[in-house]
Amino acid sequence: MSSHLPSELSQLADHLHLWCPPLRDTWGLANCLLVAGPDPLLVDTPYDGPMSRALIAAADRLLPPGASIGTVVNTHANGDHSYGNMFFPGAEIISTQSSLQHLCAEPTPEQMHHLSQDLSTDDPFGWYMDLHFSRFQYDATTTTPPTRTFSGILQLDAAGTKVELIEVGPAHTAGDLIVHLPEQGVVCAGDIAFSEDHPVHWTGPLSHVTKACETILALPCDLIVPGHGPVMDRAGLRRQIAYLRELEGLIHERYNRGLQAEEAADDILADGSFYPGLGLAERVVILTAVEYRHLAGDSGSPDLVGLAKSAAGWAFAHRGAIRHPRPRQRMTS
Repeated sequence: MSSHLPSELSQLADHLHLWCPPLRDTWGLANCLLVAGPDPLLVDTPYDGPMSRALIAAADRLLPPGASIGTVVNTHANGDHSYGNMFFPGAEIISTQSSLQHLCAEPTPEQMHHLSQDLSTDDPFGWYMDLHFSRFQYDATTTTPPTRTFSGILQLDAAGTKVELIEVGPAHTAGDLIVHLPEQGVVCAGDIAFSEDHPVHWTGPLSHVTKACETILALPCDLIVPGHGPVMDRAGLRRQIAYLRELEGLIHERYNRGLQAEEAADDILADGSFYPGLGLAERVVILTAVEYRHLAGDSGSPDLVGLAKSAAGWAFAHRGAIRHPRPRQRMTS
């Protein structure tokens, strides 16, 4: 089993089992949540074939004989939460209608294969893509879009387990949703929330991400499954809100001083004091650029590859200090 693949799903609550890849300080290893039973539902799918097949094998050991995953919910359209859709043939795939807007901006598997395999590692972007994305097998993956979309709130029943889908975008992307499982007191937040690493948000502004976090806190829940990293409690999500508000203030202050976006991000990160315990500090470069777009009144679609190149440039310049992918802390429930 590859070092970035879990071998099993961990039970989180009654009927709920978590797929939580074991590396941090890296990209692409998203959490997935299985609602087990005779009519199983899966929240998000992995980035490539090996991860998807490993998840399916782990799920098969938990499901009743003859049961297979017939419903997939994508919290948003990023590939690390949706490229695995193709490995669930015949399943109903549900997302928000607005997520289709981000799907148009998302790099295809073919593009990701080129960016992670064919670029020179002497180039900052090639080095960064090799470090974080060369482990994935994009060449055998195709984009499989949703078969059902909605806006607002959608109620589902997974063989007696109540599932509530709540649209909270635009925030991380144009069309985010969260999954509320009221009987278990669990919310699957998608990339509205991150554990252990700096968050990254492509659409924003940061105030919209904060509002989405506050929507989660307004629900009766004790456990929150972030898009990446170990499960958090309500206090952990409040700490993320504090992060977002602090960063928003730092960015706005530098914007008002007339700094360019990359200058502002470099200034925020300069002395290493901004949340030094979190990995992937270069994501602050992306967050700053996205927030600057809103401050400047730019309502166009984000350039995801361009934003990633800016972050890669910062990481390459500071490569002697950044942490490489390493094991996550053990998940506790």
